[in-house]
Amino acid sequence: MSDVIAHIESIVGRVLLATMVGLVFIAGVTRWFGHPLVWSMDVAQLLFVWAAFLGADMAMRKRGLIAVDLFVRWVPARHRVFIDLAVGLFVLAFLLALAKLGYDLVMLNREREFGDSGISYALVTAAVPIGCLLLATTLAGQLWETARSIGRRPQLVFSNARPEEVDEALGEGL
Repeated sequence: MSDVIAHIESIVGRVLLATMVGLVFIAGVTRWFGHPLVWSMDVAQLLFVWAAFLGADMAMRKRGLIAVDLFVRWVPARHRVFIDLAVGLFVLAFLLALAKLGYDLVMLNREREFGDSGISYALVTAAVPIGCLLLATTLAGQLWETARSIGRRPQLVFSNARPEEVDEALGEGL
């Protein structure tokens, strides 16, 4: 199931990016000819918001989000896994809270129009709860995978590297 979702996200992300580029290009050309498409920039911004959340989820699936590990870098591998789990649970709670608040925002913006496009602003704000739920689902799977791996070779939540690989790399760099 996860592979299917990742494949769909990849296709949708590529389509969103190509559509954004196309809309901005067409808007520039038509503006140069003196007939601007006022709505095209609004639609491109809407697509950008959705692409940002899809891209974040795709990066999280690959454990490729930027991580600040300055404070945990020197913690031994067997302890770092538990720190990762604790931080992951905190982030999961935050994403679920954002999803709930995002849903409330969508309901508040159903009647509001997005710029000159005539599109409901709810389509823009819907990216927040849906994107946060996608991220929360991915993170929950990674937390589960990490928790199950504790007895053997633990897998960090936010990194592709195994904790012992991190320890080895740090030992060589000293």
